Amino acid sequence: MLDLNTLAEFSRTNCIGICAFLVPANLLTTLVTMILTWKQRSLQQVQQVAGIAIAFALVMVLHVYTWFAIGVVMAPTYILLWLAVTCLFANLGAILLHRRFAVQNQM
Repeated sequence: MLDLNTLAEFSRTNCIGICAFLVPANLLTTLVTMILTWKQRSLQQVQQVAGIAIAFALVMVLHVYTWFAIGVVMAPTYILLWLAVTCLFANLGAILLHRRFAVQNQM
């Protein structure tokens, strides 16, 4: 069975490594999603990259939540949360925009 306390402790113990991976991963996958949407690639391509980016953003939100759960309220936690939420909404918006462009181009 999955022990959430152990997982949260792992997240806090390895914070530098997790953030060193998740911050660039969030930024790069969100950028790729926006580029694919701008170039009007297929919906499948946009959804695949956006799905990966959304997964990274959700992992970042959960990672930040582990810090909030123990009472660590500092600027880096809010900055990381803002980054994750921004990437999350940007990717969801890219999917919606791509669908809107596809409907307009069919008319």
